[in-house]
Amino acid sequence: MSEQVETADVIVVGAGPGGSSTAAYLASHGLDVLLLEKSTFPRDKICGDGLTPRAVRELIHLGVPIDEADGWHRTRGLRIIGGGMRLELDWPGNATFPPFGLVRTRQDLDETLARHAAARGARLLEGINVQTPVLDGRGHICGVQAKVMGPDGRATGERREFRAQVVVAADGNSSRLSLGMDRPKRDDRPMGVAVRAYYETPRHDDAYLESWLELWTKDAQGERDELMPGYGWIFPLGDGTANVGLGILDTSEAFGTFDYRDVMRRWVETMPEGWGFSEETRQAPIRGAALPMCFNRQPLYDRGLLLVGDAGGMVNPFNGEGIAEAMEAGRHAAEVISAALARATPGEREAVLHSYTAAMKDALGGYYTLGRGFATLIGKPEIMRLAVKYGLPRRSLMRLLLKIMANLPQERGGGLDDRVINALSRMTPAA
Repeated sequence: MSEQVETADVIVVGAGPGGSSTAAYLASHGLDVLLLEKSTFPRDKICGDGLTPRAVRELIHLGVPIDEADGWHRTRGLRIIGGGMRLELDWPGNATFPPFGLVRTRQDLDETLARHAAARGARLLEGINVQTPVLDGRGHICGVQAKVMGPDGRATGERREFRAQVVVAADGNSSRLSLGMDRPKRDDRPMGVAVRAYYETPRHDDAYLESWLELWTKDAQGERDELMPGYGWIFPLGDGTANVGLGILDTSEAFGTFDYRDVMRRWVETMPEGWGFSEETRQAPIRGAALPMCFNRQPLYDRGLLLVGDAGGMVNPFNGEGIAEAMEAGRHAAEVISAALARATPGEREAVLHSYTAAMKDALGGYYTLGRGFATLIGKPEIMRLAVKYGLPRRSLMRLLLKIMANLPQERGGGLDDRVINALSRMTPAA
């Protein structure tokens, strides 16, 4: 067994969208960045694969090519199905956000972003499974220890140590690094669970993401039989397949009381024939993952460690999206870290690093608090039924809700709806 020590200005643990964005921006600021990924690309991650215009904006900020020729599938908006209704809503493009979304498998997206970070100058190391933080005499993190993994995903027996002035935890929901720094999850924040699988389909190039507000089974006569818990999606990928899945929040009374994979199989059996979904067209097993929401791990900065993405519980409670928020956090984290490392004294650097928490709460804190209330309400079946019955027929109301749920108000100026959403987010205490 051998151990090596390597140094950098900043270590980023985890090469998902948040970690790779952080590393790319830091490298662009001229810093020496180590981006450590426990797996070897390409690798899969459980996700819906749908990117709203908010995530597209982050890709544009980052300078990632998003042409359809590069493998991206563009979407015009969202198709909502529930209460016997079917409603198509286009994405509300404005001066802040583009009028289209994208779909890309996480297997492709994550590698694209990691390679982009490396092209910007970050040192990407794959097969580096970070285990524990290294602490200095003050109890601040000054590095990490890791196992080296082989191509087969098994530990080789080799260990490596990395040292840096600042460490970013972008290592997902379980965030071993955060736990090693005494940052457990908060129980007063909503949590979701989602399962998904890929299916071959002739409608792979559909221009709309599809959201199912009700999941029904059918009896032998093809009539509605049983309303199952959760909410479903169909996200066409433009490559002959679609990502199909369902999720549920822990605010629901049914949370944890049923077999999610069984519910998904029974729901898929009821899909319109045009989609062509069946056990025969399913390409891989149904897999699941947790969705940490509303800054469920805090503080977002302390003792040399910043949290980005799922490690900091940054999934949107309105729609379950985490990619946009993770990339946005990476942009803010890089700005703060770059400013901090330009300061002359440790005290000055520490003061700047602490501003990361305020930056993230300014950006998303009020919105997340609104989302916590929303998550509590839709966890009550009677409220959800009323919302579907009386909300879906009102197209103007649904356009407003789409803008709220995808967090797409124009940031400055805009229409009355933009100004109302922004005012509500500012007035609401940060999560």
